[in-house]
Amino acid sequence: MTGTPTTSPDLSADRESLPVELVDERGDAVGALAVSDAHTAPGRLHRAFSVLLFGPDGRVLLQQRAAVKTRFPLRWSNTCCGHPAPGQPVAEAAGVRLGEELRVRAVLREVGVYRYRAADPATGRVEDEWDHVLIGGFEGLPVDPDPAEVAALRWVDPDRLAADIASAPEDFTPWLGGVLSAARAGD
Repeated sequence: MTGTPTTSPDLSADRESLPVELVDERGDAVGALAVSDAHTAPGRLHRAFSVLLFGPDGRVLLQQRAAVKTRFPLRWSNTCCGHPAPGQPVAEAAGVRLGEELRVRAVLREVGVYRYRAADPATGRVEDEWDHVLIGGFEGLPVDPDPAEVAALRWVDPDRLAADIASAPEDFTPWLGGVLSAARAGD
């Protein structure tokens, strides 16, 4: 499951205008909507994914979200996350996004779904997501992450991360604790 660096083409599409797949309370597809509309209050339940990459020593790779992100900027989060296009396989979309954000590849395995809803008090945006959790392996530190997506990267022990989330939740994205729990349960 060890990943390798890769290059990714420059994407000119405005990510906020891309479609996401709306889902019902069972996770079944029920339509599509632009990313920005799905995250405008009160929010619409939609499919998403969160990736956690683990090193050979068991530590997890975190990213600090870039300052320009429309939801929870500058908070520490899972390795990468995003939304599959309507009908796109989740693992395929997650692999593409991993290449776009961190410019790396990894073999990914889905380990569960984490359903959450969270409002960002700083931006007024809403997350209402049926979040597929995927894990993979990676060694080293990505050397060329996309600065429009990633402010910083760091490796952290999962037990330490869980304790840090509990003691300072405002430093982390609100979904990270649930994603970490799903990843550890499925590993």
